[in-house]
Amino acid sequence: MITIYGYSPSGNCHKLRMLLGHLGRRLDQDFRWIETDSAHGATRPPEYLAKNPNGRVPMIEFDDGRRMVESNAILCWLAEGTPYFAGDAWQRAQTLAWMFFEQYSHEPFVAVARFICGWTPLDSPRRADLPKLRERGHQALAVMEKHLAEHPWFSSEGYGIADIALFGYTHCADEGGFDLGAYPAIRGWLDRVRAQPGFVPMPPIAMENAELVAQSRTA
Repeated sequence: MITIYGYSPSGNCHKLRMLLGHLGRRLDQDFRWIETDSAHGATRPPEYLAKNPNGRVPMIEFDDGRRMVESNAILCWLAEGTPYFAGDAWQRAQTLAWMFFEQYSHEPFVAVARFICGWTPLDSPRRADLPKLRERGHQALAVMEKHLAEHPWFSSEGYGIADIALFGYTHCADEGGFDLGAYPAIRGWLDRVRAQPGFVPMPPIAMENAELVAQSRTA
């Protein structure tokens, strides 16, 4: 039994729910989920920091005390020996390359813009960062679009953990002010991901966050 500390609106956390769904793992039978609202300080108490000094989610924990952090590392561990992390050493490295891209060139811009739009007040000084974040986010989306024009998936051997990693924040990029209308290949890929057996959708964000997103589009 794995215990997952996660924040449901987080793309990084939802990646784990997606893979577990594809693997047929069931909530409260194969894993526990402890909702941990990192947006409002739930990862900052001393007892949580004692387990994860970086103070972030997701984190998985076993009954014997072993723990693992960093969403893409957890994906690799969960997918080991399954079709979702398949291929020889070269092919698996190609999958990892896209997962590194996701954390270095995609998530810091697409996910952060979404957080600012939906979790900070309209007068937050952080909103001054949105134009640059969106510029860099569109650069990442353009790289993805180019790849998908020639390949159906980001994982080397068919749908796998690189696709799950990139789906996490791409599918909700509009909440950060990104219009995916100019990316037909990405939109087609998102539909293919949603059609995968065992797909688990992300729960909708809370009403107050949705209202901030809507106001951000007109501000």
